[in-house]
Amino acid sequence: MEWYLKVLKNYAVFQGRARRKEYWMYTLFNVLVLVVLSILDRVLGLASETYGIGPLYVLYALAVLIPGLAVGVRRLHDIDKSGWWMLIAFIPLIGGIVLLVFAVMEGTSGSNRFGPDPKAGEGGIPVMA
Repeated sequence: MEWYLKVLKNYAVFQGRARRKEYWMYTLFNVLVLVVLSILDRVLGLASETYGIGPLYVLYALAVLIPGLAVGVRRLHDIDKSGWWMLIAFIPLIGGIVLLVFAVMEGTSGSNRFGPDPKAGEGGIPVMA
């Protein structure tokens, strides 16, 4: 929950870096919330028969759209890639696979052009000046 709130506090911050843990914990929490809201929409009879989702799901998805993009861009920054790489998602199948590979890659050790290492100072990792 701490990682999820950290991302929400940086609602539209596209600068800096986000480590893997921040990105994946945020993603996990979002998926769980979306599943619960989808079930709740169905139980309450609010879900569309065509799409299988309802207003609770849609409102939440819209509310976390910008923070999700921001943490994705910061994750790309952690591996020293430009945030513009997010646009590769528009290429069917290949784009999603490329972004998945980028999301699981270990971040650049030490500072890079997007800022200091977010892991610096944790677990015996030296802080780079």
